[in-house]
Amino acid sequence: MTSYWCELAWLGALDGSIERGVCITVEGDRITDVAVGCQPQPSAHRLAGLTLPGLANAHSHAFHRALRGRTHAETGSFWTWREKMYALAERLDPDSYRALATATFAEMAWAGFTSVGEFHYLHHAGAGTRYAQPNEMGQVLLEAADAAGIRITLLDACYLQGGMAAGATLEPTQRRFSDGDADRWAARVDGLVDTSTAKIGAAIHSVRSVAPAAMAVVGGWSAGRGAPLHAHVSEQPAENEQCHAMYGCTPIELLERAGVLGERFTAVHATHLAGNDIGLLHSSQSTCCICPTTERDLADGIGPTAEFRVAGIAMAIGSDSHAVIDPFEETRGIELDERLSSLQRGTHRTGELLAAATHAGYRSLGWHDGGRIAPGWLADLTTVSLTSPRLAGTDPQHAAAAVVFAATAADVDHVIVGGRVVVAGGVHQTIDVPAELDRSIKQVWS
Repeated sequence: MTSYWCELAWLGALDGSIERGVCITVEGDRITDVAVGCQPQPSAHRLAGLTLPGLANAHSHAFHRALRGRTHAETGSFWTWREKMYALAERLDPDSYRALATATFAEMAWAGFTSVGEFHYLHHAGAGTRYAQPNEMGQVLLEAADAAGIRITLLDACYLQGGMAAGATLEPTQRRFSDGDADRWAARVDGLVDTSTAKIGAAIHSVRSVAPAAMAVVGGWSAGRGAPLHAHVSEQPAENEQCHAMYGCTPIELLERAGVLGERFTAVHATHLAGNDIGLLHSSQSTCCICPTTERDLADGIGPTAEFRVAGIAMAIGSDSHAVIDPFEETRGIELDERLSSLQRGTHRTGELLAAATHAGYRSLGWHDGGRIAPGWLADLTTVSLTSPRLAGTDPQHAAAAVVFAATAADVDHVIVGGRVVVAGGVHQTIDVPAELDRSIKQVWS
């Protein structure tokens, strides 16, 4: 049994109010007791600053981390950026992917994330040749998360065609993503198993790459295992235009026809919605994952988060392409981007933004017992120091708002995942994160 005394803690209040002197008792990977207004006991570990429930990165492509700085200053669009991403994908093998993913997941933990949803489609070797162990690349990601100390949901993505038209030819790099058909995808993913810190989920890469009949197979697999199911949805206007031309409906409507919307479903991006899309997301109790730093970087646009709030649609956050890895930048991006779009302040309250970054993200990833500081919940905690130039002078009463709107990943002092201390004093306890990022990225591009 381990006890922590938190100077300040956010316990889930949607108005952003915090509690002082919070004692948290942990046994194994669970919180067993939470008491408010306590004095620190000699045996308790002191967590100075603001302690939050673990932060969930609900959408990640780990290998994109090697693109940072190599594409951001270029002109073009999402589609021109994608060519650079494909060039990177061609370079990866299991060894280089393991090293890069380990360093990337360690950077996430260092930044305050305690769980990650890895949207995984780089399945096979060049030209689509299967590895001797068909799930080798997926296993590499599971091993990387374990080494980095972060909880993972491996969202294994079905990717079958190169465009929306039936039989659209796969580009050479896309052959690495494809299993040939949905049944073969399902048979392969059946070989992956959950552990205490890893869950196996499913993904439909997009309506461009998976036809409706195959979507239904993926949805059936997800339902059979009670596993989360994610999909890229309406990230670009071109996707909507092609979907209307091919099927006479929006991507959300197509997914609804295929029977995949529901409380286990998360629409990633959902930037360019139309018609009854928001109504379908609401009625199905689906979640939307917003990735503000990537959506800015790729010129995707600003999603209808105010409409999500009004409709009661849960939102999560993701760092996606890892233009930066910073949970606070993603979290405040929901509100700040909405301000740019609407010319209004205060659409999303501080506590609602923290709920998106914590429990809603955990639920999106299938960890329904994570993202809250309460007895019986997973002992995943993130403590933010309030002593940096960004946060010095913070009034404790307004600590949650100060952290959401001014903190950066550099302010994270302590990270606990499943009762295990992963970051202490702002230092990852097992991995030299900058050195491993430098080594693994240079290895990929050499």
